[in-house]
Amino acid sequence: MKNIPNELEGIETALADIYYGNFSVFQSLPDSWAIGHLFPILPIHRLNEAPTRNVILADITCDCDGKIDKFIDQHAVKDTLALHEINDTEEYYLGVFLVGAYQETLGDLHNLLGDTNIVSVQITEDGDYELIKEIEGDSVEEILSYVEYDVKTMISDFRELAENAIRNKRITPKERQKIMKAFRSGLQGYSYYER
Repeated sequence: MKNIPNELEGIETALADIYYGNFSVFQSLPDSWAIGHLFPILPIHRLNEAPTRNVILADITCDCDGKIDKFIDQHAVKDTLALHEINDTEEYYLGVFLVGAYQETLGDLHNLLGDTNIVSVQITEDGDYELIKEIEGDSVEEILSYVEYDVKTMISDFRELAENAIRNKRITPKERQKIMKAFRSGLQGYSYYER
């Protein structure tokens, strides 16, 4: 519909789904929120299926301000992004393109989420693609060290808490073992959500 009645302006945005992404707008795309810069965003799989949902993207930051609600379209800027329906049984991946070192530098360490995993892709002459470089994002342990926390001390302090819990019969030695393993694993894990 070319001429939308005034009463219906904004209806597409009001009815849009909100897809929460495992990222921080402030960390990874600071120019998106700071100056309204538009980055190409699109799914990188399920390309043989037509998108059926109109979506606004939101991030996982604690302040709930990280959202993207302006998108590059073929001929205009849209308030929603056409994406596929998602479900709990499979991952859904989007690519944000033309992001580089400048955004990385501006993003710094907002919300202590750290650097995301990065992949540089090049299209070959025959139309295929080639992964040029893959860089792993920060672990929780790395983020904590950036802000001067000593991980060895944290593990020691946590172990002492667990030992006190055993002495006070709140947990068993076997539970302490599982808790300590989970704590260490969490420190070594990616600073963004992992399933």
